Amino acid sequence: MTNVLISVDMEGVSGVVHPTETNPDAYDYERGRALMTADANSVIAGVLDAEPTATVRVADAHGPFRNLLPEQLDRRARLVRGKPRPLGMLGGLDEHTDAVLLIGYHARSGGGPAVLAHTMNDGILDVRVAGCSMGEIGLNTAMAGHLGAPVVLLSGDDRACAELRDLVPAAATVAVKEALGQAAAVTLHPEEARELLRRSAAEAVARRAQVVPLALTGPLDVEVDLYSPVTVDLAVLVPGVSRTGDGRTVAFTATDFAEAYRLVLLLAQLATIKTR
Repeated sequence: MTNVLISVDMEGVSGVVHPTETNPDAYDYERGRALMTADANSVIAGVLDAEPTATVRVADAHGPFRNLLPEQLDRRARLVRGKPRPLGMLGGLDEHTDAVLLIGYHARSGGGPAVLAHTMNDGILDVRVAGCSMGEIGLNTAMAGHLGAPVVLLSGDDRACAELRDLVPAAATVAVKEALGQAAAVTLHPEEARELLRRSAAEAVARRAQVVPLALTGPLDVEVDLYSPVTVDLAVLVPGVSRTGDGRTVAFTATDFAEAYRLVLLLAQLATIKTR
């Protein structure tokens, strides 16, 4: 039995270019949810075209992790929804996962021009693992690789696609839009994008054995640049985390990538805490 995880973010979904389409409190969010769900369904269909008996889990991986419309999602998949949860954007990943697909992903903070580029949230400016800058694409690809699962496909804008290819050259990518800036792009028609996603997902899953997982061996030195001094103050309360560099940077050494990943998730949550 083949086990596939599809992690679906929102900023890289076909047709999405602006925060009003990704923010639950904004007027255009329902359109973003519908586009996200439709892209996810195309990828589910493609996976099952290639492996009709596959077990497919879909991790809602944007913001509150409650964006995909459950009643409109392909009923052949199982939805991983809500937070907090183990492994964050990769909810549902385990040592039995055979392939991971990152759908609707965006480039890392500082990786522009790229549509809605950021790393985790606005409180994190950069994450460096063993000196390599990593956004959500790199972090999730390496976490999947730590458990032996290759990331075989990514969709997003052209910058997001390039980001994965730099890490995993054998992985397939689908550029559903060409970035013009943080909130502008030349986009494919959503129906054309979905046709490409379905076809590419089938091809990527069929050739998964040719993609080597991104595995980083520990110990790993990690540095995180934080926007807020308050977040730095909170971060250094975590055992093993210390200030370094220019005062906005914290650092720690992880025994393996799973530990690094969990600590970065914690720092991202600390970055959402505001003082009163």
